[in-house]
Amino acid sequence: MTQTITRRDDLICPADYIFDISAVEARLEQAVSESGGDMTALRGGVVEVLGAEMKRGREAIAAGFAEHPFEARQVTRAYCWLTDCVILTTLDIATRVMHPLPNPTEAERLAVFAVGGYGRGEMAPQSDVDLLFLTPYKITPWAESVIESMLYVLWDLRLKVGHASRTIRDCLRLGAEDYTIRTALLENRHLAGDAKLAEDLNRRLWDELFKDTERDFTEAKLAERDARHEKQGERYMVEPNVKEGKGGLRDLQSLFWIAKYLHRVTDVSELVALGMFTDDEFSTFAKAENFLWAVRCHLHLITKRPNDQLTFDMQVEVADRMGYSDTAGRRGVEVFMQDYFRHATAVGDLTRIFLTKLEATQIKSEPLLQRLFRRRKKLKDGYTEVHGRLAIVDDGAFLSDPLNLLRLFEEALRTGLLIHPDAMLLVTANLNLINDQMRNDARAPKLFLDLLLKHGNPERALRRMNELGVLSAFLPEFEPIVAMMQFNMYHHYTVDEHIIQCISHLAQIERSELIEELPVSSTILKEGLNRRVLYVALLLHDIGKGRDEDHSILGAMIARKVAPRLGLKPKEVDTVEWLVRYHLLMSDMAQKRDIADPRTVRDFAKAVQTRERLDLLLLLTVCDIRGVGPGTWNNWKASLLRALYRQTRRAMEGGLEDLNREQRGSDAKRNLREALSDWDAKDLKVETSRHYPPYWQGLHVTAHEVFARLLRGLHEDDIAIDLAIDEDRDATRACFALADHPGIFSRLAGALALVGANVVDARTYTSKDGFATAVFWIQDADGHPFESSRLPRLRQMIHKTLLGQVVARDAIKSRDKLKKRERAFKVPTHITFDNDGSEIYTIIEVDTRDRPALLYDLTRTLAAANVYIASAVIATFGEQVVDTFYVKDMFGLKFYSEAKRAALERKLRSAIDAGFEQATT
Repeated sequence: MTQTITRRDDLICPADYIFDISAVEARLEQAVSESGGDMTALRGGVVEVLGAEMKRGREAIAAGFAEHPFEARQVTRAYCWLTDCVILTTLDIATRVMHPLPNPTEAERLAVFAVGGYGRGEMAPQSDVDLLFLTPYKITPWAESVIESMLYVLWDLRLKVGHASRTIRDCLRLGAEDYTIRTALLENRHLAGDAKLAEDLNRRLWDELFKDTERDFTEAKLAERDARHEKQGERYMVEPNVKEGKGGLRDLQSLFWIAKYLHRVTDVSELVALGMFTDDEFSTFAKAENFLWAVRCHLHLITKRPNDQLTFDMQVEVADRMGYSDTAGRRGVEVFMQDYFRHATAVGDLTRIFLTKLEATQIKSEPLLQRLFRRRKKLKDGYTEVHGRLAIVDDGAFLSDPLNLLRLFEEALRTGLLIHPDAMLLVTANLNLINDQMRNDARAPKLFLDLLLKHGNPERALRRMNELGVLSAFLPEFEPIVAMMQFNMYHHYTVDEHIIQCISHLAQIERSELIEELPVSSTILKEGLNRRVLYVALLLHDIGKGRDEDHSILGAMIARKVAPRLGLKPKEVDTVEWLVRYHLLMSDMAQKRDIADPRTVRDFAKAVQTRERLDLLLLLTVCDIRGVGPGTWNNWKASLLRALYRQTRRAMEGGLEDLNREQRGSDAKRNLREALSDWDAKDLKVETSRHYPPYWQGLHVTAHEVFARLLRGLHEDDIAIDLAIDEDRDATRACFALADHPGIFSRLAGALALVGANVVDARTYTSKDGFATAVFWIQDADGHPFESSRLPRLRQMIHKTLLGQVVARDAIKSRDKLKKRERAFKVPTHITFDNDGSEIYTIIEVDTRDRPALLYDLTRTLAAANVYIASAVIATFGEQVVDTFYVKDMFGLKFYSEAKRAALERKLRSAIDAGFEQATT
C-alpha cells in the first residue's frame, strides 16, 4: 500500500480492533485479483471490504465507549482514525490500481486534505467527512478520474462527504470572500498526496490570506457566535443544542479558531504559555470540551443520525448511558443535566475571559454603542477603568478586606461598567475569604441587600455573582440549586436562573416598564410595600428544590435561617418564611379552583389574613410565573390572579360575611336587566326565573346576556352555539345552549378535543325548564385564542359531534398521541376529594400526565358513574395537568361516602392508565 497508515495507541480500544490494516490489505489484493481489471467489479469489491471493516470498527468504538462513557477524546480520535484509514485506502486503490500514472507531469500532482472538524481531528459517530482535493493548476483528466473514483467508493460506503477540488489560487480567492471557507482552510490537515503542494498551500495561506486580517476574522467569528446564540436561545434553556447552543462545542471551537488565527497554535493548551488562559482555565476548558463531546457522541449513537439537540427523551437515554442513576430526591437525568449546565456555564465564562483579553490587546474592538453611550462615573478608591471595564488597582489591598468581594459588584452596578476578567479571576481564586467571619460581619448583609434594592438592575449582579461562585459562597444554601435542571416541560430554565429571572421581572415592574401589562402589580409597588421582604422571598422561594421533601416546606425552614443573616428584622423574617412556605398558594387557588365560588375566596382570605401579605404574595406569584419562561405568562393567568386579588381584597376590607351567594345572585340579575334594557318585562322575567342560584353566582353578566339570547325561542331539539374571542383572557369563549341530558359535559369536551382545543375553564348549568347552558374557555395548541377564520370549522365539528354524526370516542383515538420527546416524563397520578372547599359541591382534583383526550376520558368516566359536573378548572404545567371538577352525585349531594369516593377514584385511574397506554402505542 503506497499510502502509509500509522497505527495509534491513544484510541478508545486497540487500533487493530477498529481497522486491521494487514487484513484489509490482504482482502483488497484478493478483490483486485478477482476483478480481472473490471473497474465496476473492483469498486464493488473495495466497497464490500471497507464496508465490513467500517462496521466492525464502529462496533468496536461503540463497545469501548459503552465501557468508558466519559472518554470522549479517545472516541473522537478513534472515529477520525477510522475515517483516515478508509480515505487513505480508497486513495491508494484509486491511484495505484484504478488510475495508475507511472510518470506524472508537474500538472498531474494531487494532495488530499481533511478540513473542518475532520481536519481538526474531531469526529462524532455521524460527523460529515470534509475533503479538499488540491491541484497545482486547472484539474487534469487524471486527477478528475482519481477524485471521481474515490467519491463513488465513499458514497457507496454511505459516508456523508463534503468535498471541493481547487487550486491554491482558488483557495485564496474563495477564502477571502467567505469566512466559512477560510475557517475550514485554517483547520486543514494533509492526509496524503503531494507534500510540496501541501506545504505551498499552508505557506501562502498564512502569508497571503490570514496575514493582517486578525481583527476582521475575530469579529466575523464573534458575529457568527452572536447570531447562533440568538437562534439557539440561552444556555439555560432546558433542551440545549450541544453543538450550536450557548456554552456548547461551537463556542469552544470558536475560541480555538481565533487563537489559531492569531497565534498559530495547534492545541488549546498552548494558550496557557501565551497568557490567554491560566492552568486552571485550561483544565476547565478541557473538562467542558470532553464532557460536551461525550454527550454529542452518545446522542449520535442513540439516534444513528447527526442529532445535536438534547431533547427530553434523549436526556434520559444519554444520562443512562453515562451512568447517572436516580436518588431519593432527584432523577439521574436531573443530575446529568445539572452537570451539563455547569459545563455550559464554564464555557461561557472562558469565552468571556478570552474575548476580554482580546479587547485588551485591541484585537476585538469595543462595541460601538458601548463606546458612544457609556455612563462615565467617578470610580471609588481602589478601582480603575481598563479598556472600558472595571478593574482593581491593587490586588493585595483589595483582598485585605473580604467585603470587597461584594463591593466589586456594587461598584459595577453603580457605574454601569462590566467587570474586567482579571478582577473576576481574582474573585474566583479567593472565594475562601467568604467565610463565616465575613458573612457575620454586620456590613455584609447591607452590601448584599444594596445589590438587590439600590441600583434598579439586581439581576446583572446576581447573574455574575452566581457564575463566579460568589452567590453560593455568601449563601451556601444556594449552592445545591446552581445549574439544577427540573426535568419537566414547564420550567424553561435551571432553578438558579429561574430565580434570577423572577428578580429581573420584579425589577422591571419597579422600573415602570410593565404598567400596561401588569397594572395591578405596578400600582401596588407604586403605593409602597416592604421591598426587602419581597426581594429576599423571591431569592429564596425555590431554594428547597431537589430534595426528597416538599420544597415549599423545606424552603421556609431554610428561609427562617437565612433571612436573619441578611439583616431582616424578626417580623420581616416571619413574613419571608410565610411567603416561601405559601408561594404557590395564590397560583394554585387562581388556576386550580373556581374563583366564582365564594368559599374559594373566603378560604384564601383566611389563609392570607392581611393586606400586606396579599400584596406581597401577588407580586411574588406574578414574578414566579413570568420567570418560568417565555410564553408562560398570558392574559388568562393574569385575569385569574387579578380576579382573586380584587375579590380577596374586597372581602378583607368589607368583611368575609359579604361574600355570600345570595348577594351575588341578586347583583347578577340586576346587571342582566340593565344589559337587556331592550327586552320587555315578560321575557326578562322568564329569563331571570328560569335558572337556579349557582348559574347566577358563577358567570359574569356578559355570559348571562349571551345565554339569554341563545335560549330565547330555543326548541328542545335545537343546539345554539356562540363563539367569541375573549382578548382580555387570551381565550375563546364557547357558549352552548341545548336540551339537557346525562353526559352533556363529556360530549362537549369530546367535540372540543376533536378540533384541537385545550379547555382551560368550563362550567355547565341546568335550567328549571330542562336546558343545559355550558360555557367553555378554550385555547389553541400555542395557548392563544382561536383565530376568527377557524371558528366556522370549530362550530361545524361541535354540531356534528353533538348530533351524533361524529363519534368522539372513535375519532379522537388517532389524535390522542404523545410526541416521542415528551414520553420520557414521569408524572404520578394523584386524585383528591375535597368536601370542604365548596359549600354545595365535592371538589375532585386529578393531577396527572396531560394528553389531548384526557379531559374527555375523565368526564366520560364521571358521566358513566352518574356524576353531575357543575364546573371544571384546568391548569396545565407543561406535561402535567391538574383537572379540578366541582361535582354532585345523582341525588344532588356531595360524595361523603368513603366507599363511593374509592370506587370513583379506581374508575378514574383506570381511564387515565388506559388512555396513556393508547397515547404511547
